[in-house]
Amino acid sequence: MKTLKKYYKISASVPDVYNALTNQHMIEIWTGEKAIFKTEPNTDFSMWDGSIVGKNIKFEMDKLIQQVWFFDEWESQVTIKLHSNKKITSVELVHKNIPDEAFDNIAEGWDEDYFGALAELFNN
Repeated sequence: MKTLKKYYKISASVPDVYNALTNQHMIEIWTGEKAIFKTEPNTDFSMWDGSIVGKNIKFEMDKLIQQVWFFDEWESQVTIKLHSNKKITSVELVHKNIPDEAFDNIAEGWDEDYFGALAELFNN
C-alpha cells in the first residue's frame, strides 16, 4: 500500500473552495455527475454517480475534510487541508492506503478529474 501527498493551488478563496468541495450541488457542477454529500461526520457520500463512494469522518469549516474511500475490498483515508494564500487557496492532499497497482490511476484522477476539474470551475 502507498501514500500519495500532493499540493494544489486553486484561484479562489478558502471559503469558496471549501464550499465547492462540500456542497452537494457545487460538487455536481464541477464533476458534471450526480453526487450525494452532507457535511456531517459519519455520513456516506457518493461522487461521479457512484464511481467514488465512502464515509465522511471529520469537517473543520474552511480548513479540513477527512474521509474514508471504499474500493472493492479495501478502504483508504483521505485528508484535504485548505490554506489561504492571499487570493489563492493552497490545498494539501494526503491519500493513504492506496494499493500499489491502483496508485498511478488514483494519482492521475486527483490531478485531472478532481482538482483539475475544481480549478476549471474557478477559472471560468
